[in-house]
Amino acid sequence: MLIIPAIDLKAGTCVRLIQGDFRQVTVYSDSPAEVARLWQEKGAKRIHLVDLDGALAGFPRNQDVIHEIVKEAVVPIQVGGGIRDIKTIDTYINMGVRWVILGTAAFKSKTFVREACKTYPGKVILGIDASDGWVAIKGWTEITTESAKEIAKSYEGYGLEAIVYTDIKRDGTGKGINIEATKIIAESLDIPVIASGGVSGIRDIEGIKEIEPFGVTGVIIGKALYAGALSLEDAIKAAGVQMQPCSSL
Repeated sequence: MLIIPAIDLKAGTCVRLIQGDFRQVTVYSDSPAEVARLWQEKGAKRIHLVDLDGALAGFPRNQDVIHEIVKEAVVPIQVGGGIRDIKTIDTYINMGVRWVILGTAAFKSKTFVREACKTYPGKVILGIDASDGWVAIKGWTEITTESAKEIAKSYEGYGLEAIVYTDIKRDGTGKGINIEATKIIAESLDIPVIASGGVSGIRDIEGIKEIEPFGVTGVIIGKALYAGALSLEDAIKAAGVQMQPCSSL
């Protein structure tokens, strides 16, 4: 199972939010590229970047910082936040981003997702952010009436590389990841699932490891790493062999 450190970008800095609330923000570093290097040195095999400003604006706002990280990275990078058209995907893939994560745009247009998967096979991940099982979009500022499970199943057969499933009520809270909801999503799909939101310590890694047979191939960790509740080395050890869960590598 793959352990994926998260770097959330806001105004060029590395931050963490609580439940996606921009009013509850903690800045951890003014140099996201240095943070990326740190996670690489500690054993990360992949890094998860989110352009928080871009998620709200609907277009990239931290592209220069992302480019800086990608240029220096020796591990593959996945990026989400504000990716709403093929031109943006072109830009990210051409700069060396390995996977793009589609969230709001995927909810708005299945045609766009199909086009993206066809144009860049093996490079598109679907991001499903949910609150009480309902999909959240636009930087988590809008809760829809669409079930996360139903949305996920509707994209089977598109050629997605994976689905990142985030319980936004857990994200940044340290209350523990939603193991049961993640399992329900994973066992209903043929698409690999990457868990996200609320990892608080080693017990969460062990819990995700237990549902790995249902198709959960990785977990994204943010605040627990930055706050020192969990070390990346311990998380990797608990997860077992660091294998890339997707077929692209």
